[in-house]
Amino acid sequence: MVMRKDLATAMNARILGSGKETIVLAHGYGGDQSVWDDILPDFTARYTVVLFDWCFSGAVKDPTLYDPVRYSSYDGFAEDLICVVEEMKLKRCVFVGHSMSGMIGCIASIKKPQLFSRLVLVGPSPRSNFHTLLSAVLLLQVVCNHLIAL
Repeated sequence: MVMRKDLATAMNARILGSGKETIVLAHGYGGDQSVWDDILPDFTARYTVVLFDWCFSGAVKDPTLYDPVRYSSYDGFAEDLICVVEEMKLKRCVFVGHSMSGMIGCIASIKKPQLFSRLVLVGPSPRSNFHTLLSAVLLLQVVCNHLIAL
């Protein structure tokens, strides 16, 4: 089992570019950090960019890293994100999360707001519990009713 202090290495974390502002790019489910390859040249010309692979990614070589109990909710992933950001000594980074990573970034930023300056959510998934999904559906109904009234 990987010790949490070595998590950034186990999750293939790497730093590219050398800008004043740091952007952390987090891929969604079923992908790995290569999903960002097309935008990296533009981003690394202006920013310091941090990439990593979630433990479920096929790019992570240690099969013992994934713990089904720990990752039965987004909280385990949020703790991993916090650990990677702290281990890499990042301060006030911009977090860009695709799909489920968007929600993971939201949770991490609530737990440790001092680590994040902004969140960018790219096609974020809803938090997977009934009450949150119900709230989202009710909010969508309110928004739709408001738009119809206009």
